[in-house]
Amino acid sequence: MTTRRIARFMGTKERQDRERQAVTASILNAARDLFVAEGYQSVSIRKIAERIEYSPAAIYSYFPGKDDIFLALAAEGFHLLDEKVQSAMKTDSPLENVRGCWWAFYEFSQEHPAYFLLMFVDQSVPRITQEWEGFEFLQQMLTNAVTAIEKAIDAGAFPKTLSPNAAMHMLWASLIGPAVVGIRHRLATGEDYDALARDVLNATIAGLQAGVTPTFVSCKCPEEGIAGALVPAGVRRHELE
Repeated sequence: MTTRRIARFMGTKERQDRERQAVTASILNAARDLFVAEGYQSVSIRKIAERIEYSPAAIYSYFPGKDDIFLALAAEGFHLLDEKVQSAMKTDSPLENVRGCWWAFYEFSQEHPAYFLLMFVDQSVPRITQEWEGFEFLQQMLTNAVTAIEKAIDAGAFPKTLSPNAAMHMLWASLIGPAVVGIRHRLATGEDYDALARDVLNATIAGLQAGVTPTFVSCKCPEEGIAGALVPAGVRRHELE
């Protein structure tokens, strides 16, 4: 094959790759909007295809099924969340890194509400299972969140008796409420959504610092976890910590 033909072939392949990426993005954007607006169970491949003016067969050439579209969206969302969390955990204070981590979680909910609702609120979406190739990445995210709390415990910011896994769940759960309140605009006119979320986060951290004994027991089963995600590596049984 001549140099010119090789260049033409490479140019064609690059153009095809760009076109495929563009169509993939169109499918995911349409699906995300439809899942949030109409509910995951009410949206079909045909409805997604109609939104972007493609045939259902064309959609299937990109994704085997609707669940795969959701998993691709979840992967995008968790990567966006991870980037935001990582950028917020670069201080020299372990406690402020914990605070920054969970404030970034709340900010993510307000900046990307559609992703947040699908990832953490919608009960009809598929659970993220061990067979999903994104499992290791998501597991690492959860491990990082627990590790940040462990570092704060080691630094004396939290009591030595505090369970890092229980604390991680408490911080996560405390901000789900303000996040959804903000997304759904449930406060009265003039009330500050961010102030409410900040107060809830600070109150939860203060309670943990004061030595509040959690009654929540971290369930360390492989099929359980935040938003259907698996729990961190090595965590595989019910136990009190």
